[in-house]
Amino acid sequence: MKFFSIALVALVADGALASWFTNAAYNKWHQTELERWLSDHDIPYPSPADRKDLEEIVKENWNNKVNTPYNDWDVNTLQAYLKEKGHDVQKGTEQSRDGLVNTVKSYWYETEDQAQEAYLSVKDWIFDTWSDSQLRSFLEKHGVPVPHPPKRENLLSAARNNYDVAAKKAGETAAYPGNWLYHAWSESDLKAWLDERGIPNPQPTTRDKLIATVRRNARLASVRGKGAVSSVSSAASSATSAVSDTVFDTWSDSRIKEWADKKGIKVPQGSTRNELLALARKHKSSLTGEDLSSSGVSAFGAATSYAGNAAAQATDTVKGTAEDAFNAAINTWSDSRLKAYLDSRGVPVPQSGKRDELLATVRLHKHKASTGYNAWTFDTWTTENLKNYLSNYGDQTAKQAAAKKDATRDDLVKYAQDSYASASKVGGKSYASVTSALAAATGYVKDATFDTWTDSDLKAYLDSYGVPVPQGTKTEELKAMARRQSTYFRYGTSSPSGTLLAQIQNGAQWLLDQVKLGAASGRKEGEKAYDRVKEEGTKATHRAGEAAQQAKDKVKEEL
Repeated sequence: MKFFSIALVALVADGALASWFTNAAYNKWHQTELERWLSDHDIPYPSPADRKDLEEIVKENWNNKVNTPYNDWDVNTLQAYLKEKGHDVQKGTEQSRDGLVNTVKSYWYETEDQAQEAYLSVKDWIFDTWSDSQLRSFLEKHGVPVPHPPKRENLLSAARNNYDVAAKKAGETAAYPGNWLYHAWSESDLKAWLDERGIPNPQPTTRDKLIATVRRNARLASVRGKGAVSSVSSAASSATSAVSDTVFDTWSDSRIKEWADKKGIKVPQGSTRNELLALARKHKSSLTGEDLSSSGVSAFGAATSYAGNAAAQATDTVKGTAEDAFNAAINTWSDSRLKAYLDSRGVPVPQSGKRDELLATVRLHKHKASTGYNAWTFDTWTTENLKNYLSNYGDQTAKQAAAKKDATRDDLVKYAQDSYASASKVGGKSYASVTSALAAATGYVKDATFDTWTDSDLKAYLDSYGVPVPQGTKTEELKAMARRQSTYFRYGTSSPSGTLLAQIQNGAQWLLDQVKLGAASGRKEGEKAYDRVKEEGTKATHRAGEAAQQAKDKVKEEL
């Protein structure tokens, strides 16, 4: 037995039995599911290929794509995630991308084991971000009776319980589902799902690519969505606590003593105002609805009625907020930058060239992300990236320019754009080699955007947008300004800062702030209003409970 144990350890160390011990979800996937996962994540694989080779490629990429996906995020996405977690990067102290990645890592919510476990049962989370109507359509499509009452929890349960059967009837795989799962979704549904989560629509857009993008991001959206609901629940709970803490401030000393006597709480003789308040707060768990209703905090009722609409307000204004921010940005842009925005999307520039028409056309295409590769792909490349590209793919003039030590970034961008335009016009192998080079370089360039730029390059870039730079602006502030403009240029109103999730997180904090404000404002008038609003107070308490529940239900429905 001892010999067997030693031999077993040796075999494991050599990797001979590694697959015997692994619990990786993809070990049980069908070959088509392995190919689908690789395609969804833009990972090349040989064709034809046997299953063993495909599984090995998935294994090599699984950690970065599933366990630690933030390693592939760009700076804007990293900052947006940290903001959701309440970690605001203060202006002027923005971190480098590596620093942001390390900070995100400290906030990350899943271990590798949890991620693996999740992919062993996709049905447990794949439906989490579907709307009620989409869940009903799925059930109807696959002949599953819609539960009555059709509450969200019942719809989700029915979809999960019938998922495997639906896949089997359709003759499809279920471990990493194909397009069959989104059969009832229109292209508008797919685009809306991506827009609400700040995920750029794939360009050029096809139904297959839209589904692939939704499927690839479904797990992350599910976990982050649950986090948002938790934030609202926590805010509602904190709001109740805040009211309990501040309501005593509205009471007179005699009112506190009266309440304490009724609750059997002994009040030391000669207690000061502060001592009375401290004693009351110590026993705040004894507060009842009747106590609150007789507190005389007339503003409390108003605050709780606001709270009921907090989450709804967040979701109703999400698109308006994103559009307002986008409009404010483009109003400062130069005409050449506005034309470039349209050009990068293949949208014809108005013939008149009038600024009003340019702005109107840009607004008309505000939801459209920049198309795949084009001349504007080089817009945010560093001087070093541009020189390397031109040295390999530029014509003789471009190569000479790249070799110059004093070559400006603006000049290099122009040479790169001309080189791309020339290759795209010729087509064939020339264009194929250029796009292949872009595919290889774009990932790094996107992630490291602006990190190594000089102040003069950053100012020149901002100048191309017509954005003034105040004297004395620090380098990190310049980078932040450049990233903001770049994000609007690339994504339009689909930028990460305008996501549904971010707005819901803000709504949760807004709910808490409003209730605290309402309770606090009662201090001035609490004693005067005691008799006048005693009757109305009970209604206010009921509204508070209903408001918190409405906020939670609304967020669940939206997510």
